[in-house]
Amino acid sequence: MATSNRLIHEKSPYLLQHADNPVDWYPWGEEAFEKAKKENKPIFLSIGYSTCHWCHVMAHESFEDEEVASVLNEKYVSIKVDREERPDVDSVYMKVCQMMTGHGGWPLTIFMTPDQVPFYAGTYFPKESKYGRPGIMDALKQLHEKYSKDPDHIEEVTDSVKDALNRTAMEKSDKRLTKETIDKAYQQLVKSSDFAYGGFGSEPKFPMPQNLLFLLRHYHFTGETAALKLVESTLQSMARGGIYDHVGFGFSRYSTDEKWLVPHFEKMLYDNALLLAAYTECWQVTATPFYKRIAEEIITFIQREMTGEEGAFYSAIDADSEGIEGKYYVWGFEEIYEVLDEDLASLYAETYNIRPQGNFEGKNIPNLIGRDLGEQATASGLSLDELEDQLEKARQKLLNAREKRIYPHVDDKVLSGWNGMMIASLAKAGKAFGNQQYIQMAKKALQFVEDKLFEGQRLMARYRDGETKYKAYIDDYAFLLWGYIEMYEATFSADYLNKAGKLAAQMIELFWDKKSGGFYFSGRDGEQLIAEDKEIYDGAIPSGNSVAAVMLTRLGHLTGETDFLDKADEMYSTFYEDINRMPSASPYFLQSLQLTEHPVKEVVILGKEAEADKAELVERLQERFLPHVQLLVAEDAGQLAKAAPFTADYKAIDGQTTVYVCENFACHQPTIDLEQALEQILQL
Repeated sequence: MATSNRLIHEKSPYLLQHADNPVDWYPWGEEAFEKAKKENKPIFLSIGYSTCHWCHVMAHESFEDEEVASVLNEKYVSIKVDREERPDVDSVYMKVCQMMTGHGGWPLTIFMTPDQVPFYAGTYFPKESKYGRPGIMDALKQLHEKYSKDPDHIEEVTDSVKDALNRTAMEKSDKRLTKETIDKAYQQLVKSSDFAYGGFGSEPKFPMPQNLLFLLRHYHFTGETAALKLVESTLQSMARGGIYDHVGFGFSRYSTDEKWLVPHFEKMLYDNALLLAAYTECWQVTATPFYKRIAEEIITFIQREMTGEEGAFYSAIDADSEGIEGKYYVWGFEEIYEVLDEDLASLYAETYNIRPQGNFEGKNIPNLIGRDLGEQATASGLSLDELEDQLEKARQKLLNAREKRIYPHVDDKVLSGWNGMMIASLAKAGKAFGNQQYIQMAKKALQFVEDKLFEGQRLMARYRDGETKYKAYIDDYAFLLWGYIEMYEATFSADYLNKAGKLAAQMIELFWDKKSGGFYFSGRDGEQLIAEDKEIYDGAIPSGNSVAAVMLTRLGHLTGETDFLDKADEMYSTFYEDINRMPSASPYFLQSLQLTEHPVKEVVILGKEAEADKAELVERLQERFLPHVQLLVAEDAGQLAKAAPFTADYKAIDGQTTVYVCENFACHQPTIDLEQALEQILQL
């Protein structure tokens, strides 16, 4: 009878998925390292996450297999890591894998010495050699032999790995990033963009919302219409494609084809958070209702499927159900006719490209690729409103039918950083659309983070099933800081601004590299790994350094604390070499440079809460896209004095709503002429 291994005592859904493997897994920690040293065994490190399709495949083929397990148990000490709980461990070893093989991904497979230094790396290994990939059985035996019989070779490899890791530590340059870097990034993004279907690069195609957020700002500051066109074509194509769930809403991880038709069906909290921000901002820029609709549908999905009872957000939903990728989401042609009456089924099938032969492995992924709803309405003898009503009726019925299927696995751990991102985007949407319900959702999640994810003053990374664990990383601090700043801008509650200031100060204290600038991945009170990692390139999510730079710049302007601005400015030298080499690889970081290289305005509005003119002015500013405006609003300066001391002497003139506009570190005369103030604020 199978017995559980040590992972049974963990809270991570990913580690628990492997708790009944015949492999004698250890969680990352001293017990495993001590055993490896004592028995002089190499370590087999496997890193993945609970909604990762190829992690499931490798687990089923190899880690559930007695033959593989017996080799691992005899010759190795095996460690399992959830990359979402330990992004610090993942980041270092992923870097090694990319250096050794030229690529990376999950599952990440590392063979290393008891001192945690890798001598071989790869991703997915089948059990036996096939697909041109080495099999795990061969790799385990050959690498163990190498480790046992040729220690000199192992030492040579590990020395070169350590050298390579040391060389990745960034030294501060005597040069500084400038406006040219922004233009270079823009040109690179244009060059890599797909003008036919939107997005960047070829398949597999990822949404890359940080590119879109950068391009919206580039359009705002320069008037470059191609930047906006690129954003719009990407957002429209994705929302029409199968990467968007037309029945239950929300976006999948990526598309396997250039048209956005066939997704990799897992849904991640961070993708939906960042895309919510992109659709919201595109609506602010264009006022096109389509973008608002998609933003609101993302929120509907998050509320229904990724929000816990206490208001915090879950991490991910698996692509697989019943062991088959996408089974929960796809439809047989006949199924549509079983759920809907014939006329409605025909209308739905025609509109959403549902075919008897299917568009994905004999089944159908509903999509609107190549469809114009106006033309479809005319062809069906309906008005556009009537068509949309009919399609919504069909969607509701299909959703009800789909909910009777076996639901995919949900990774229900709460990560402080990813929650910070969703809080930021909900606050942004609530502010832009004037929707208090979205702000309340954000507020409830933020309350959860404050209640459950702090130990004393220290932010922690993960909460699950009553347990808070792992000291938070730079990403967590930066993303939560983003959440606080957006919450301030949505509510103008000075409490959020005060908390943002404290969190930023603590972030600097814990993570800042005093010698060369920039933020380390782990805090100085965290576990020391084989290399100190400092990440600037944006991956699936913006890097912690990218978000920290933008938030420190915004916070510096909101509070008048120039220390925050100085830190961001120093980063333009710290990361000069890396970013100058490939500016488009750090588009989120460049938002900070955009704010530094273009004029920014600090606007303070003082006036009584009940005054209609004040409320109208604030509303008009909130619904617009104004990245160059940092807005402070209060009844009187006393409410702001703690968070933004520079406002201490500001007063409302004659008891009326008064607007102070400062730009380029100089202030205009305060005014009670609100139209004139609006004009002054909107001017670039």
